[in-house]
Amino acid sequence: MDDNTSSGDGDNDAWGHTSNDMRDMHRLGKKQEFKRNFHTLSALGFVSVYMATWEFVLVSLSVGFTNGGFAGLFWCFITTVCCYATIGASLAEMESMAPTSGGQYHWVSEFSPPKYQKIVSYASGWMSTLGWLASVASSVYVCATQIQAIINITRPEFGFTNWQITLIMLALNAITILFNTYGTPFFPQLEIGSLFGHIAGFFVVLIPLWVLCEKNSATEVFTSFTDASGYNNMGAAYLTCQVFVMYCNLGSDSVVHISEEVGNASLVVPRAMWWSYVGNVLAGIVMLIIMLTGSKSLSLALNIILFLLIYLGNITALATCAREMFAFARDRGLPFSKWVGKMDEKWSIPFNAVYTTSVVCSVLCLIQLGSTLVFNIIVSLSVLGLLSTYMISIGCVLLRRIKGQPLPHARWSLGRYGIYINAFGLFYSAFIIVMACFPTFLPVDLGSANWAPLVWVAVMILSAVVYFVHGKRHYTPPVEFVEGRKAEGVGLQSS
Repeated sequence: MDDNTSSGDGDNDAWGHTSNDMRDMHRLGKKQEFKRNFHTLSALGFVSVYMATWEFVLVSLSVGFTNGGFAGLFWCFITTVCCYATIGASLAEMESMAPTSGGQYHWVSEFSPPKYQKIVSYASGWMSTLGWLASVASSVYVCATQIQAIINITRPEFGFTNWQITLIMLALNAITILFNTYGTPFFPQLEIGSLFGHIAGFFVVLIPLWVLCEKNSATEVFTSFTDASGYNNMGAAYLTCQVFVMYCNLGSDSVVHISEEVGNASLVVPRAMWWSYVGNVLAGIVMLIIMLTGSKSLSLALNIILFLLIYLGNITALATCAREMFAFARDRGLPFSKWVGKMDEKWSIPFNAVYTTSVVCSVLCLIQLGSTLVFNIIVSLSVLGLLSTYMISIGCVLLRRIKGQPLPHARWSLGRYGIYINAFGLFYSAFIIVMACFPTFLPVDLGSANWAPLVWVAVMILSAVVYFVHGKRHYTPPVEFVEGRKAEGVGLQSS
């Protein structure tokens, strides 16, 4: 780890930061290494196109038709997004307190009881990395299945094998690397374009479905509950469906991991997190209602639009995961951290973190070769990894509030309602973690089982082993660089 006593900020015009950014980076003890090219519109585009709620409603909620039917899927969507809003709001406030690319594992390090700061933040870093890696892999899978859908429109007799889908996933992953390396200087413009495409595409897809499709009755859509999941229990089917509804709305914190690239981050990022969530949820509800009123197979043009928008979200997902991995490696939390956490000074891009993310994502794509329910497994893995970090970080802030301990100033604050919002967010995170461990359908066999909990536990065991072999000696919790907490003589941290 390279400690630096100089600010390393240079000319403000070159780095694009505000006085608030300089103050935040100084308080967090971080040297400015990214150029702050993102601002309000591009940050909003970054998170909105990653969430892509209305797009994922159309391509990934089919499980809801068996786990609850039309009404079950609709009401599950409504209740889930209302409950999950408490998690999103809690994360946005923490981001305003500590706008850093590390996100959850940094917040855990800074806000947890001193006795447990090192090991708990280390575990959170591993879980966050796992969650985002699975998220990238799931996005690649959805893009691959969209290509399959586009081809099947013109050649319905063609059947894809598992190895063909896997090769498409690997090819998409390879192309995405280019956007996240040499295409990064144009990222803000790409995200603004993606935001307008996300909004325009909503109407382009919505209107034909609304006008041309046969309609189911309101009674069927809002009151027709069915259970074909094998649980033979409507409540169980309904609850397991939440995991897939949440997947459609997950990722408002993606923009957290480019905090060090956003101007005026402590205000712009939490605003982008909250309003992108609200906008995506509303668009998702409208699209869900239209889908439930009788939409058939989408036309070739609509499938192409969906593919392009979801793929733009995949570019964002890789950028998010690479930044989180870079930040964790900067704190020496991963094996080969010096290499993974290396910043290219010419481009101000962590190339090695991008490559590492892509390689591990490719390994996850290979699950497609052995399981017919690869998407379900990866979705559960993403939810388990991310929700466990949400639960821990929210729990740390809640504990400080209960004890009356001070928290850093937040320009985007929950105010006096924070303790109640945090408490419900903590409870709901724990509840969804439990539900993500259940199989989607019964009965199960080796090919259709939900292997995500096993992978999740295996990663936790691996992180514990790596902690005692490597992390205990080399990992430096982010709190050790925070102003007022760091030892005398410690300067700013760099990669």
